[in-house]
Amino acid sequence: MGFANVSSTFTRYRVLEQPTAELWAQIPVLLKRYAFRDIDALPGEERSFGWTSFDDMLDIGWEAATPEKGAYLAFALRLETRRIPPAVLKKHLMLALREEKRRNAEQNRPLFISRERKRELKEQVQLRLMRHFLPIPAIFDVIWATVAGLVYFASTQRKILDIFEEYFVKCFDIPLEQLTPYGLAAMNLTEHEINHLDTLEPTSFA
Repeated sequence: MGFANVSSTFTRYRVLEQPTAELWAQIPVLLKRYAFRDIDALPGEERSFGWTSFDDMLDIGWEAATPEKGAYLAFALRLETRRIPPAVLKKHLMLALREEKRRNAEQNRPLFISRERKRELKEQVQLRLMRHFLPIPAIFDVIWATVAGLVYFASTQRKILDIFEEYFVKCFDIPLEQLTPYGLAAMNLTEHEINHLDTLEPTSFA
């Protein structure tokens, strides 16, 4: 669910370092450098992710609209995953092992298949099967409030958040801090009030 929908869930972050003027000028270049790469161009890969346009998930060059939206930057994390159903992989691996034993018998070689050879056969089967499964796309919007120093990411899934946080730092070299309820409170309290907050203990209503 993106921010353009009627409703959405999101995670809020605080930018821990204020970007320099040089970095702001490089944002469009960095977005293109770390843009999404089609998984079809990555043989054997099960997953691919990268930045894309907020307005069009297929526009990885920001040709239709720039990421700058007034005091905000708007782009998206595009993630595509190609999965082979376990039952399908198991079936074709069994067929490959059977074929391997048949060839060994024809060549008067031992029928035993080593663990290393089984691993090689599994990788070959996976690579062959991946060509027959279409990648599943997912889009997660990103809104960067440049003045407030806040970043809104349209997901609450822990695995997706990990991908986003690591990729954001890799791209912009700026650390993020996820805003928990405590963090949100600390942003609006004085030092004395924060110290008092630290002394509070939770109440059990059970």
